[in-house]
Amino acid sequence: MSTENYLNHPNFGLLFRVCIAGEGQELFATLYAHRLFFIVRNDRSGLSFEPIGRVESKQIIEQRLRLIRRTGHQTEYEHLQKTYKQTF
Repeated sequence: MSTENYLNHPNFGLLFRVCIAGEGQELFATLYAHRLFFIVRNDRSGLSFEPIGRVESKQIIEQRLRLIRRTGHQTEYEHLQKTYKQTF
């Protein structure tokens, strides 16, 4: 079973999910360049894309890594750690 999630952004094309960024929010990045990041919110009005910078996206991933490490989900931690190293 694949845990990869993709979205099609109206202007930037295919995005892949990097990690959960909070309640009802996920961090996505452009598939090929890994240079543009978006917080994607899914609520009653639909999907919304908020562009964010590399520094903020790096902080979100680091926070998620700390949380996962504390909860003991080793497989998820290793996957996100690999993505982190490839991206930053």
